[in-house]
Amino acid sequence: MRPCISNLLLFVTIWTTDSEEVKIHYVAQGDVTKPLMLFVHGFPEFWYSWRYQLRKFKKDYRVVAIDLRGYGDSDKPSGVANYQMSKIVSDLKQVIPALGYRSCVLVAHDWGGTIAWTFTAMHPELVDKLIVMNCPHPSIFRSYMEKNMAQFKKSWYIFFFQIPFLPELSVRANDMKALERIFTGRKDGVTTGKCSTDDIEAYKYAFSRPGAVTAAINYYRATIRFPPKRIPRISCPVLTIWGCKDTALETGLAAAADAVVDNHTVKYIEEASHWVMMDTPDKVNKHMTDFLK
Repeated sequence: MRPCISNLLLFVTIWTTDSEEVKIHYVAQGDVTKPLMLFVHGFPEFWYSWRYQLRKFKKDYRVVAIDLRGYGDSDKPSGVANYQMSKIVSDLKQVIPALGYRSCVLVAHDWGGTIAWTFTAMHPELVDKLIVMNCPHPSIFRSYMEKNMAQFKKSWYIFFFQIPFLPELSVRANDMKALERIFTGRKDGVTTGKCSTDDIEAYKYAFSRPGAVTAAINYYRATIRFPPKRIPRISCPVLTIWGCKDTALETGLAAAADAVVDNHTVKYIEEASHWVMMDTPDKVNKHMTDFLK
């Protein structure tokens, strides 16, 4: 199935540092005269993960959820180098003015959070407020993992994704059964909210596009081959929302960002999983609303 909030396929065209054209697909709602709220998804997702937030905030914002390069209906350039952090950050830098705005409220989850942390630090003039869900600040994650054996064990998949071909095969096997386990597993999946059969089919559809699985895994390969540089402190207001039943990330990572953020608020949702914006959307939306006031 093709999930849809808007009836149109909307794209912005950006240019890489190599002068190559990349089209970024997005879904939008709300009055174009309202402030921009830009949503950035994680792995293995696409814009659809933000469906509850798009409906909630469309009254007060121009809400836009993109498909990152390599995902969904966005272009999928080949090669690991095309998924290094500098290129993804450049994508966001061009998306905001291409949508007709000078800045945004940036909302991100998982891998999108890593991008958002970095983007906000490198381009503070483009972010009014930052909201990150279940994603550690990249400057502290590596050192935290080296000191915390529990987190090191939970990060096993990062190393597995460095292997050629095998990770792609594991995702595609048995009609992408892996995606079903990720979102509906008893321990790892959406535990409090609902993830229907149709929802799972939407994710499978997105990952059935040619090159999509490799592109998504290339984000992990690129972060090892092209390690990001240390980024500046973040001065704008930041809200971290953390589902405490995350089986991939230690809860202690949430508050650890205090060391590199001047104005940091953390809200924990005890019953929520890693997929916090889908697991407890009402609580997530309430925390967002309070923060934005």
